[in-house]
Amino acid sequence: MATPASSARSYQICTNCIMDTSDSLIVFDGDGRCDYCNNYYTNILPNWHPDERGECEIMSQVEQIKREGKGRDHDCLIGLSGGVDSSYVTYIAKEKFGLRPLLYHVDAGWNSQQAVNNIEKLVDGLDLDLFTEVVDWPEMRDLQLAFFKANVPHLDTPQDHAFFAGLYNFAAKNKVKYILTGANYSTECVREPLEWHYHASDLRQLKDIHRQFGTRPLKKFPLAGILRFKVWYRFAKGVRVVKPLNYVPYRKEDAMQELVDRFGWQRYAHKHYESRFTRFYESYWLPTKFGYDKRRAHFSSLVLTGQMTREEALQKVAVPAYDPETIIQDFEYIATKLGITTSELRALHDAPKKTFRDYKNDMAIMDLGAKVLRLAGVQRAIVR
Repeated sequence: MATPASSARSYQICTNCIMDTSDSLIVFDGDGRCDYCNNYYTNILPNWHPDERGECEIMSQVEQIKREGKGRDHDCLIGLSGGVDSSYVTYIAKEKFGLRPLLYHVDAGWNSQQAVNNIEKLVDGLDLDLFTEVVDWPEMRDLQLAFFKANVPHLDTPQDHAFFAGLYNFAAKNKVKYILTGANYSTECVREPLEWHYHASDLRQLKDIHRQFGTRPLKKFPLAGILRFKVWYRFAKGVRVVKPLNYVPYRKEDAMQELVDRFGWQRYAHKHYESRFTRFYESYWLPTKFGYDKRRAHFSSLVLTGQMTREEALQKVAVPAYDPETIIQDFEYIATKLGITTSELRALHDAPKKTFRDYKNDMAIMDLGAKVLRLAGVQRAIVR
C-alpha cells in the first residue's frame, strides 16, 4: 500500500536510494522503496540503451546532423557551462562523432575560476569556436535580488533562465537546427522535486517576481517562455534537442578523469558547483533555509545507476556540503556582488519562506506538457 504525501507525515527515507520526506510528495511502496526508484526500474531502465543499440541510434542522428549542416561553418550548437556533462558532450561531439559544434556560453556573472579554465581548455584542446553572451550585470543583479526578496527556494532561476533562453534564442535567430545538451539519465534519473527547484522556464513567474521586487526593466536580459522554446522554436523554427549522453556509456567519475587526462580539465566539489552562486545556494542557502539538500537527488541517481553505493551516499549526505570558513567568504562575496550588506543578506535568509505557488505561474501548462511527453514516451523521469 503506497504512503500518500502529508504535511503531518513522519520522517521516512527510501530503503533503496536516499530520497526522503524532504520531498513532501514522495510515495513509498510496501517495501519502503520510493516512487523514484520504482519509476527508474519500470520506465527508464528498460528504455535506456547506452550500448551498441544506443550507439547505432545516436550515430543515425549524427549523420543527419552532418547532412543538414553541410555548407555551414557549424552543424550544431552546444551550451557549455564548464561542468562535466556539457564538457563531455563537447568532447565526444568533436572527437568521437566528428561533428562541428559551435560552443555557446552565457556569462551571468557567477562563473568560478574552474568553469573559466575548463571552457578555455576545451576550446583550445578541440580547436572549436566559442560564442559568449555576457548578461547585462545590473539587470542580472536586480533580478537575482528580486528572487532573494521573493523568499522562494529556486534562487537559481535567473541564472538558469539566462542559460536556456539565451541558447534557444541564439539557435532560432541563427537558424541552427540542432542543440546538443548534457542532459542524461546516468546522473539525473532522479530529478529534483519542483518544490526544491521550480521550472526556470516559467517566464510568467519570473516576470511576476521581478514586477513585485525588481527595480529596473529587463531590456537586455535573455527571455523565452515555455511556449516559445517548446512549441514555436521546435515546430516553426525546427530547432531540435539531442541528448547524446543517453546513448553512450557515461559514468561521471570516468568522464571527469578522461577530461582531466585529455585537457587538464579541473574537477569541482559537486554537480553544478562550476557556478559560485550555485555552490553557495545549493550547499548552504537551500538546506539551511528550506531543509532541501539537492545532493539527495544527485547521489540517488548515482546509486540507481551503480556509480555509488547507498552506504556511500548516506555517508556523504551526512556531512554538510559547505565548511564554515567558505560560507563566511561566500556570504561576503554574494552580498557585495548584489550590492547589499551581509546583514541584509542574513535577514533575507531568515525571512519567512515562500514557494512557487505564492506567485503567478504556468504550472498548469507545464503539467499538461509533461503528461503529453510522458504518454509519448519522451519524458520518463518523474517531474513533480
